[in-house]
Amino acid sequence: MRPQAPGMDIHFPGGLEVEALHKGFTILTDQPVEVGGSGSAPTPFDLFLASIGTCAGLYALKFCRQRHLDTDGLALKLTPGRDETGKRVSRVRLEVLLPPAFPEKYREAMLRAVDQCTVKRHIFDPPQFEVIGVAAGPAIPPGQAAVPLITGA
Repeated sequence: MRPQAPGMDIHFPGGLEVEALHKGFTILTDQPVEVGGSGSAPTPFDLFLASIGTCAGLYALKFCRQRHLDTDGLALKLTPGRDETGKRVSRVRLEVLLPPAFPEKYREAMLRAVDQCTVKRHIFDPPQFEVIGVAAGPAIPPGQAAVPLITGA
């Protein structure tokens, strides 16, 4: 049996801020001022898009490192495209900005590698979501995990 994926504890430190505690990190989100937040952190959807871009970037970086290719100048640009209502992202464009000396023979292989991003693959084969309500116990102070974040099988 595979080990269970580490969990996250979610807290509400104030205003429209929401924080996730995961593997010793605190990931803070907020909403823009124009919708009632303080604009102190990225929105959850910003982090969703960032997870796609940083995952794709990791695949690009690993591709170059495995082949001992120079990564100076390597970058990615993520551009979300909205549907006709402007409310839903219907397209995500990833531009891989290749270093000046990047060998042409690796261009298509690099794009295939970037296309294998784990986050993207989860979008195409999504997990099942289960939302349940449980009785709350005593309040857990922000910054402290309610349960161990990593559990074994």
